[in-house]
Amino acid sequence: QVQLVESGGGLVQAGGSLRLSCAASGRTFSTYAVGWFRQAPGKEREFVAAVRGTVGITYYADSVKGRFTISRDNAKNTVYLQMTGLKPEDTAVYYCAARRTPDWSTNLRTSSAYDTWGPGTQVTVSS
Repeated sequence: QVQLVESGGGLVQAGGSLRLSCAASGRTFSTYAVGWFRQAPGKEREFVAAVRGTVGITYYADSVKGRFTISRDNAKNTVYLQMTGLKPEDTAVYYCAARRTPDWSTNLRTSSAYDTWGPGTQVTVSS
């Protein structure tokens, strides 16, 4: 089982950019699917983006498509979330999550698909 730690959050003005990192322990991280989720105060946790292991297929929420990019560097055991064109409504705690070798029927847009979560990193976008 991997352990995850997010970093890269902070305060940014609307229109700005941030890159979040999700660093994982473990030797077989390349086979894990990794997702990013976020939770704003008073709201439910929502899907942001995900990337499958090995084949690297990516998925995005409609609200971030074209602005956010998920990528992975398996040599560094790290998954990134590059966020551009940030809006105040992107303000939330961002979490990364992982699941080892999910089959193709697993819906990576749902939080229940993952069994390991990081502690989260705060992103605040000011208007």
